[in-house]
Amino acid sequence: MRKKWLWRTLTVIAGLVVVTVLVFTVSPWPSALIIRQVFQDGAKKTAAIMAPYAPTSGVDSVLDVQYATDSTQPHVKASDFTQLDVFYPTGTTTQLGTVIWTHGGAWISGNKSNDRSYFEILASKGYTVVGLNYTYGPEANYPTAVFELNQAHQFLLDNAEKFHINPSKIVLAGDSAGAQLSSQLAALITNPEFAKEMDLTPALSPERLQGVVLNCGVYQLTSLIGAKGILGWGDDVSLWAYTGDRDISSSPAMAQMSTINHVTGNFPATYISGGNADPLTAENSKPFAAKLQSLGVNITELFWPADYTPPLPHEYQFKLNLDAAQTALNETLSFLNERIGSASQQ
Repeated sequence: MRKKWLWRTLTVIAGLVVVTVLVFTVSPWPSALIIRQVFQDGAKKTAAIMAPYAPTSGVDSVLDVQYATDSTQPHVKASDFTQLDVFYPTGTTTQLGTVIWTHGGAWISGNKSNDRSYFEILASKGYTVVGLNYTYGPEANYPTAVFELNQAHQFLLDNAEKFHINPSKIVLAGDSAGAQLSSQLAALITNPEFAKEMDLTPALSPERLQGVVLNCGVYQLTSLIGAKGILGWGDDVSLWAYTGDRDISSSPAMAQMSTINHVTGNFPATYISGGNADPLTAENSKPFAAKLQSLGVNITELFWPADYTPPLPHEYQFKLNLDAAQTALNETLSFLNERIGSASQQ
């Protein structure tokens, strides 16, 4: 009797193991949700570091504005994702140079609210700052996010006066996956052949786009293929969830997402940075900066010596308790003032 009970128990356990392995193999959802939780926990910690540096007054906001009501994915309720926040100096009555920021999160997580303190800091210096949400994977696959963000740009142009936006003084910005998305949109705006390839009509014209701010981004997606260990597994799962392609090495999305393949000499002036302890800096940020420089694009780069201490991790620019992050903030503000002008210095 005991042998039968033991055999049945082992059979059930074995069956559960097989089912679990199959689920993780045939769908990105289980692994993506695990990674998402890790990113969300990290984002909360980073937000807590930024919070003491945010202004306690002098910035007004309009939160959770819906910029799209439909989705290209029939199972996705667009209103759950397609919202934006707007920040501007208290008492603003004019249209200001505007920073449109796309959050990171490995294309499968993140929220505009995570970076609110940073947006408030930028707004306090005389800018309108917009934080964008978008539908990420696996809820929706590429290129849904690109088209949604383009919708957001059109919405902001249509409501420029209401939100104190100068439509001729726009800077696109982003961090991590958000940097990739912002760079891709900038390439679509300035490269008509690329826009034609994606069948996308950019909302912003090259004349309106005065610059891009790129932090810790990915610009050559093939650099993520074949990495070992937990980071390599995370990259594979995130890209599977976002692109919808299990074999990411043969996914056509990877080539389109690789902005380094689509930039021209018309790409806007660029601020680009990455930490010395972030693998993406050597594999993506520095090669992308070099490519832009070779095309004659105006580049402001902030990189750090290999032996800089403390080592600067991915998304170091948000850890405002670090001297390097404060330097990055000041460099970003200098770039913004040069490109779109600060109301506080006019």
